Amino acid sequence: MKTVLTQLLIPTLSLLALVAAEAAPIKFDLADPKKVNHATFQLDAPLEAIAGTANGVSGEVVFDPAAPAGLRGKVTIQAASLQVPNATMQEHLHGAMWLDVKSHPEITFETTGVADVQTRENVTSAVVAGRLTIKGVTRELKTPTTFTFLKDKLRARGGQQDGDILVVRASFVIKRSEFGINAGKFEDKVADDIHIKLSLAGLAPR
Repeated sequence: MKTVLTQLLIPTLSLLALVAAEAAPIKFDLADPKKVNHATFQLDAPLEAIAGTANGVSGEVVFDPAAPAGLRGKVTIQAASLQVPNATMQEHLHGAMWLDVKSHPEITFETTGVADVQTRENVTSAVVAGRLTIKGVTRELKTPTTFTFLKDKLRARGGQQDGDILVVRASFVIKRSEFGINAGKFEDKVADDIHIKLSLAGLAPR
């Protein structure tokens, strides 16, 4: 009798464990070894338009495809990785009057909530709320965001292990004056509005 019960229980428990694993939230690492994760920023002032990128991205996102409203995570960008084509402009951007990257080396965004969640097939759209910190100043922010869950696609992307990918895309506008970045100065050449886009791939090897 014990043998029969054991033969019945082991496959059942194994199946339950597999289902539980499939339903569990997945932790995605944003420190992409391919170094393609990045943010773009654009400022369009009357006299000059400035555009650049930042690729010093790290952090993690915890995402459950079966319950995306429970998403949580934190994105960190190394401030010194912000790049613009003009060398003099970049020196100013990194300097104490602007981002002061020596004193404030990280720009961070940490989630506090998710709303308006809609999922179609493997793509989830939502409004993500969180705290954005730039130059030591923290502000509340809400941004429309899409999450594309790519199950079992890590090796196809060039990874050395099986695993999943979560592609995160967000776009929002902030004001440099609200973060103490030369507030009210040089607005004919450096706009107050900063348009930011994030394009990130989180990796979850198994």
